[in-house]
Amino acid sequence: MQKFPTIAHVALTVTDLSRSAPWYQRLIGADPVLDEDTGPFRHVVFAIGDTLLGLHEFPEGTTDGPFNERRVGLDHVAFACADRDELSAWQARLGELGLPHGDIVDAGYGSGLALRDPDNIALEFFAPPK
Repeated sequence: MQKFPTIAHVALTVTDLSRSAPWYQRLIGADPVLDEDTGPFRHVVFAIGDTLLGLHEFPEGTTDGPFNERRVGLDHVAFACADRDELSAWQARLGELGLPHGDIVDAGYGSGLALRDPDNIALEFFAPPK
C-alpha cells in the first residue's frame, strides 16, 4: 500500500477577504503567494511550509452566520510547533500582535494554544508531547 499523502492545502471560506487577508498576513508574517478572482470565487493563498492555506470569498456571500466548530464540517486548523518552547514563543507573538488567544492547554497527546480569526474560525498552534 502506498504511503498516505500529506495535506497539500486547506481552504477556509471567509465573509470578507478585505478583512481576513490582512489578519492572516499579520499572523503568518508573509505576503500571499496568490490573490485571484476565479469567477465563481476570489481567493488569497498563503504558503506555510509545504502546505497552502487558502481564504475563499464567494460573491453570493455566506448565510450560516459566524463559524461554529460544532456544525458539521471543519472543526479547526492546527499549525505545527516543534515543542512547547516554540508554542510559548507563539503565545508571546500573538500578544505582540494584539491577537486574542487562550492559554496553552497541556494534554497527554500534546499542547495547544487556541485563537479565532475574524470570522470566528478556530485555529490552534500545536506541539507534540515531550
